[in-house]
Amino acid sequence: MPLSLEERQDFLAEPHVAALAVTAAGGRGPLNVPVWYAYEPGGEVQVMTERGSRKAQLIRAAGRYSLLVQRTEPTYRYVTVEGPVTAADPVTEEELRAITARYLPAERVDEYVTRVLPGIDELVNFRLRPEHWLSADVSA
Repeated sequence: MPLSLEERQDFLAEPHVAALAVTAAGGRGPLNVPVWYAYEPGGEVQVMTERGSRKAQLIRAAGRYSLLVQRTEPTYRYVTVEGPVTAADPVTEEELRAITARYLPAERVDEYVTRVLPGIDELVNFRLRPEHWLSADVSA
């Protein structure tokens, strides 16, 4: 059964590891990789990556990407969201700290941020405006 808009947004706001997909050229299938992301209901999705990565190059070229998040227990539930990139901004220390805290235990956040901070200028934050949604919740 499809989820309501509020249910989709709430589920996407949970700290799932997402599968990011973006169109690739040259006869290859789309790039599909796991990513950390940030999202607040009603807002934009944020994905950070290295500026020179293949992922960043493909996102810039396509101007859009999609994310899939899922849960397999206690019931199977998923949400996909796709839309245009609205900005490609430098990553701030505050954003890096927030996304790290979303995925790592509190006692590991400082260590991770300290390790990444010297290369923060090489990171870009791609913001996506949700345009198309697909979802399901299947009770076992």
